[in-house]
Amino acid sequence: MTDTADESRELSLTRLIDAPREAVYRAWTQPDLLMQWFAPKPWSTVKAEGDLRTGGASLLVMADPDGNEYPNPGQYLEVVPNEKLVFTDAYVGDWAPSPKPFMTVTLTFKDEGGKTRYTAVARHWTVKDRKAHEAMGFHEGWGLCADQLEALVKTF
Repeated sequence: MTDTADESRELSLTRLIDAPREAVYRAWTQPDLLMQWFAPKPWSTVKAEGDLRTGGASLLVMADPDGNEYPNPGQYLEVVPNEKLVFTDAYVGDWAPSPKPFMTVTLTFKDEGGKTRYTAVARHWTVKDRKAHEAMGFHEGWGLCADQLEALVKTF
C-alpha cells in the first residue's frame, strides 16, 4: 500500500512542550482539562465530551467572545495512550457520516528528554478546505492553543 497523503491538503504544527508526554496526552483526553486550553483566547471551550476509544464519539463546543457557540462533533479513529490520537469530523459517532467532512487530525506525542515533541497534522478533504482552514487562522490559533496547552501541563 502506498502513502496517499497529499501535502497540498495538510496543515501542521510541531512544538517541543516542556512537560512529559503523559501530561500532554492527558490534557488532550480529559474533558475538564480540554476546556481549559483548547480554544484560542479570547474564545473558550464551553463543552468537551469524548468516548476515548476507536470509533468513540467526541464533541467540542467552542464559543466566541459574544457567546456564539460552534459545535465540533467527531469520532476517534485511533487511540494509542500517551502516543497518538487520530480523530475526524467525517463521522459523528457510531460511524454516522457528518453532513460535511472537513478534516482528519493526527496528534503524536513523542518523549524527547523528559519533554514532549507534540505534532498536530490536519489533513483536509480538499485543497479548498485546507485554504479555508489556513485563512481562519490555523497557524495562529493552533499556535496559541499549543502555548495554552503548555502553560496548563506545566502546572501538573
